[in-house]
Amino acid sequence: MIHFDKERMKRVEEAHLKFWEGTLGRPLLNLELTDVYQVERKARAPYLDQPNCHLFEYSPAEVIEAVDEELSRHEFLADGYPRLNFAAFGPGVLAAFCGAKLEHDRGQVWFFPEHELPLSEIHVKYDPENMWVKRIKEIYKAGLERWEGLVKMGMPDLGGVMDVAATFRGSENLLLDLYDDPDEVKRLICEIEAAWYEAYKDFSAVLEPQGGHTDWSGLWSPTPSYITQCDFCYMIGPNMYREFVHDTLVRDTEKLTNVIYHLDGIGELAHLPQILSIPGLNAVQWVPGAGQKAAIEWAEVHKTILDAGKRLMITGDVLPALPEFADNTYVNVALSTDRKDYMDGLMKFYK
Repeated sequence: MIHFDKERMKRVEEAHLKFWEGTLGRPLLNLELTDVYQVERKARAPYLDQPNCHLFEYSPAEVIEAVDEELSRHEFLADGYPRLNFAAFGPGVLAAFCGAKLEHDRGQVWFFPEHELPLSEIHVKYDPENMWVKRIKEIYKAGLERWEGLVKMGMPDLGGVMDVAATFRGSENLLLDLYDDPDEVKRLICEIEAAWYEAYKDFSAVLEPQGGHTDWSGLWSPTPSYITQCDFCYMIGPNMYREFVHDTLVRDTEKLTNVIYHLDGIGELAHLPQILSIPGLNAVQWVPGAGQKAAIEWAEVHKTILDAGKRLMITGDVLPALPEFADNTYVNVALSTDRKDYMDGLMKFYK
C-alpha cells in the first residue's frame, strides 16, 4: 500500500502552483525516505529502470505492480509525492521513437542510428506505432488503472533537439555540419522539433486522466510543461548557440508552460546570459558536471539565475547554502533512513 492519499496530493499540487507563481515564500521540497516501510517482495518484474526497460516479457500490469511495491516502502515528506520516472527508457528517447536503435547491454540506455547517412539523407519523423512508444503507453494505461492519478507518471526523457540530431548524425559530424551545411542542419532541427511535439502531445493524451504534467525533474504542473535541455551546446560557442539552439528553446516556452532549462556542465555557462533572456523560461537547473565542485557551491551561478527573475532547481547536499536563496528554489532529494537527520534539516524550511 502506498502511504499517500488524495488530500495530500491536493496540498502538494497547491504548493507547486505557488512555486511556479513565485508566491510560495519557501523552498519547494520534494523529499522522500526510501526505506521506511517493510514490504514483502512479491512482484515478478523488477522495478522499471534503464537496465531492464527492454524486458517485454513482463506485462505492463506486472511492471506497475513492481513500482507499486517499491513506492510502498517510501515515506513522502513536505511537498514530495509518489511518482514514476520514465527516464528509465533513456535520455533522448525521442531518437528511438523515430527509428534509432535503443541499446541497453552496458547497463544504461544509449541510442544509435540504424544506418550512418549523409546529412541530406537524414529525415526524422515520430512513429506512434513504434515498439517503444507502444510499450510506454501500455505501461501508462496500466498505471492509470492501478493508481487513478495518485501516482504521477512522468513524460519520457525526450531529449534536446540538437542532442537527438547528434544521435542520428554523430556529434563530430554535426559539429562540422554547422560550418559546412547550416541550412541542412536547420532543416533537420525543424523535423526533430515537429517530432518532439508530436510525441509530447501523443503521450500527454494518454496521461490526461492522471491530472497535470511531470517529467524527470519531479516538478508537477497543471498545464503542459517540461525540463528542456541541449547538452550538445556544451561544445559550441555563443554565436552558434544563437544560430542553432536559442530559437528552439524560445519556441519551447511559447508552446509549453512552466519550463525549466537543464544547464549541464561548465561548457554551457557561456550561454547562460542568452538562456536567461528568454522571457517564458521559468527556472534553471545547474549541474556542474563530473570533476567540478558541488552544485550548491556555485553561489555566483545561483545568484545570476535568481537575479534574472528565474527560479532555481538544485539537487545533492543543499543544506549548507540553502538559507542564502531558499525562496524560489526547488529541492528534489530521495534518501534512505540513515540520512534522516539531513532530511530533518531540510524539513525546517517547510512552513
